[in-house]
Amino acid sequence: MRKSVDLVFITLSSPIQIGIYEDAELIRTVLSHEKSSEVLPTIFKNLSIEYNIKGLYYANGPGSFMAIKIAYIFLKSMSVLKNIPLFATDAFYFNKNEPIKAIGKLYFVKISSEIKTQKLEMAPEANFMLPNVLEYNEFSTAASPLYAIGAVG
Repeated sequence: MRKSVDLVFITLSSPIQIGIYEDAELIRTVLSHEKSSEVLPTIFKNLSIEYNIKGLYYANGPGSFMAIKIAYIFLKSMSVLKNIPLFATDAFYFNKNEPIKAIGKLYFVKISSEIKTQKLEMAPEANFMLPNVLEYNEFSTAASPLYAIGAVG
């Protein structure tokens, strides 16, 4: 019998990280340095053969809008086609709330629950990490990409 798992996707930077969670515990990680548009279908197909996928989770921004859009379109399609619920949270959940590079010296920062851009001379590199335990209450069914973030200029 196949294990029932949740899949968590972080596609904001390379490598792409996919976490496989059983009962909220990380049991396996898949990493890829390939483009998400090319590798997500293959990874998803292989994981759906091996596991019974009960939920899809992803970081819906901020970060590379193209990477976020690709992940959203793919995961939303799989959600509809396979009848698997889709959930999202912001990228700060996966990097201990560190600033995330926008452009130049502008960074996305999260203050309270608001995401803004801020000019920073020095900012730590935003390393995204899959948590060992998935906190379901941090995710929402409002899974669209975060388009409402202020313009980066």
